[in-house]
Amino acid sequence: MSITFHQKIRSGKLKVILSAVLLGVLAYPLSALAVLGGDVTSVHADRARMKAALRSTHSEAYTVHEILSPNGTMVKEYSAPNGKVFAVVWQGPFMPNLHELFGHYFEQYSKAAQTRKSNQQHIRGPLLIRQPGLVVQTGGHMRAYFGKAYIPEMVPQGVNIEDIK
Repeated sequence: MSITFHQKIRSGKLKVILSAVLLGVLAYPLSALAVLGGDVTSVHADRARMKAALRSTHSEAYTVHEILSPNGTMVKEYSAPNGKVFAVVWQGPFMPNLHELFGHYFEQYSKAAQTRKSNQQHIRGPLLIRQPGLVVQTGGHMRAYFGKAYIPEMVPQGVNIEDIK
């Protein structure tokens, strides 16, 4: 059975496509975290997937799960005593994947950010979104990003949101 010229070309294209897909998967940031508003049980799985260091600090009002990725980005997930993540904070040389970090709140964030951008096209600087059910503060520049997102009604009673850093 001989291979024709066209079969060799198709085989080459297939290799290129598979290589591109593999490269895309490897380049995709491994920043999946416990989702804002979701359950904190995925923190340990996230740490393992990211090959990151995890440190948890408990207080009476909340627990802080600090995940330090190998690329230097620190993500802190704040969970209430009921195990729900009410806030996330990040800082580092790379932005975390906000779609994964915000979960179903990402669409609300994205629409608010797009509205701000279309209404005020020439504004530079940090982004502040205050909407019912979601507050996001984010900013920075290449190799120095920061941000905080929280769900106001989920913040435990007695917790000052300014202490969430």
